[in-house]
Amino acid sequence: MQRVTNQTMAANAQRNLQASLQQMARLQEQGASQKRILTPSDDPRGTADVIAIRSQQRAAEQYERNIGNGEGWLTTVDTALGNATDILQSTLQRTVQGANDGALSQEAKNALATEIDGLRDALLKEANSTYLGRSVFAGSSNEGKAFAADYAWTGTDGASVERKVADGVTVRVDANGKDAFGEGETSVFALLDGIAADLRAGNPVSGRIDQVQGALDGVIAAHATVGAQHTQLQRAESVLATATVDLEAQRSKAEDIDLAKVILDLNVQSTVYQAALNVTARVLQPSLMDFLR
Repeated sequence: MQRVTNQTMAANAQRNLQASLQQMARLQEQGASQKRILTPSDDPRGTADVIAIRSQQRAAEQYERNIGNGEGWLTTVDTALGNATDILQSTLQRTVQGANDGALSQEAKNALATEIDGLRDALLKEANSTYLGRSVFAGSSNEGKAFAADYAWTGTDGASVERKVADGVTVRVDANGKDAFGEGETSVFALLDGIAADLRAGNPVSGRIDQVQGALDGVIAAHATVGAQHTQLQRAESVLATATVDLEAQRSKAEDIDLAKVILDLNVQSTVYQAALNVTARVLQPSLMDFLR
């Protein structure tokens, strides 16, 4: 038979008390950090799940930034095309007025020509709109302006600006200035120059009315395309918002503690530890031999 001495009992009691103290310290640390997994060794599989979820959350955060940037681009394009539509509608009205040769004096035509010059300048300004220093109508061009002084387009076909808004999903956030406004001598700006020149020369401008209407239709069509891109971006934003909530729920389930349960366990563990201390103190009473040693 194995002899149970006071030293053996003391050693066992010390190990049990130490284990209880460690468990209590762990519960206290969990309560302070509100994390179930304090080290990877606590739950290797759970740790891997948390790492994977956090990686997805970081990707979602990047998508959110991309969507915010894309919103800025498309809002700028939308505003510019809306203003361009208003400008061309005003131009159409002036052209119709100028086509009434019998009722207008040359002075009145000159005044209309001056107004159209101003409308051309305003239209060119809208076509050269920028967002964060980059043209929204010239794709990836770094020229700063979509249209030069001679109305040449500075962009490149196919070099559009896109933003990744989900895994495998990108949305175009700019517009093709050449499609919306034309370029060079065939641009809408050159058209307005021609109308103003005809008015000053006393030439009839009735044939320009359909040309202005065609330019207006082109801008409206570009505006509709941008509206569709904006809708796509907003849909991606809604999907991302739902995914973000789901990911946070998954992370919390895998990593966070049930605070009420931890507090209850800590109270129970503290009571057990105090009871064990009291019992150990009563059972392991020092003897005369302990003092003699």
